[in-house]
Amino acid sequence: MSALKRLDPYLGKVITAFEGGIVTRVIDHPHDSNRVFAYEVTFHLRHPRVAAVAAQKPPLHFHPYQEEYIEVLEGRLAVEVEGVEYVLSPQDGEFSLRPWCNHRLYSPVTDVEEGVKGYDDGWDGEKTVFLLSGQDTDEMFRLDTVFFENWYAYQDLIVVEGQKVDLVQVMSMFDAGGSYLSLPTWIPFSRTIARGLGIVVGRWIGGLLGYQPFFRQWTTDWDLACQKMERSIFHRRFAVRERAENRALLRFAS
Repeated sequence: MSALKRLDPYLGKVITAFEGGIVTRVIDHPHDSNRVFAYEVTFHLRHPRVAAVAAQKPPLHFHPYQEEYIEVLEGRLAVEVEGVEYVLSPQDGEFSLRPWCNHRLYSPVTDVEEGVKGYDDGWDGEKTVFLLSGQDTDEMFRLDTVFFENWYAYQDLIVVEGQKVDLVQVMSMFDAGGSYLSLPTWIPFSRTIARGLGIVVGRWIGGLLGYQPFFRQWTTDWDLACQKMERSIFHRRFAVRERAENRALLRFAS
């Protein structure tokens, strides 16, 4: 069990993104209390912010240190694993994503009105609800709520406020969340190279250039975020516990 296991200050917190189009509620996992995080996630598929990006798949990525688990409670969810798409429903139970597997998840319908016609169980396409959880690990840079809270907030800057994607910022956040952008699988040792790039570009070069993975304004458990950043000489200067304006957010100002 991870040394970081403690009373979760996020328990019961609701994190919203895309102006309410995606709602994530932090819960205790109903079957396994040892999961390092557990969320009930709702995609409101008819929400204009969600509908506007429905045809855009998120980037393929992988997690070297943790197994991730998905269980659909309502509706449908597409999970792509190593190029194969699985459309999950409540009848499928829990779906596991092994460490190092390239994957992404998204709605299987890009046009709700037309897409739901392919399902004969009465699903109206209004929303998809699923449990998302992850294996515990002693790694400090890992998937947890500190990462997801900041990642959702950064996505809001892109989708809602129209900011351009900064690849170094994405790699910085992903590395701190134990996640790495996938490279084409035909490249030899693609996962090892991708992880190395994530560390070198996201953590080392990004840290030297002033990119930080977590931001006070976006983080509920700032003390834990600081503990994480203090573990890296490239992030240590961002771990300022005194309450003050986080000037790094000026990077995202329009």
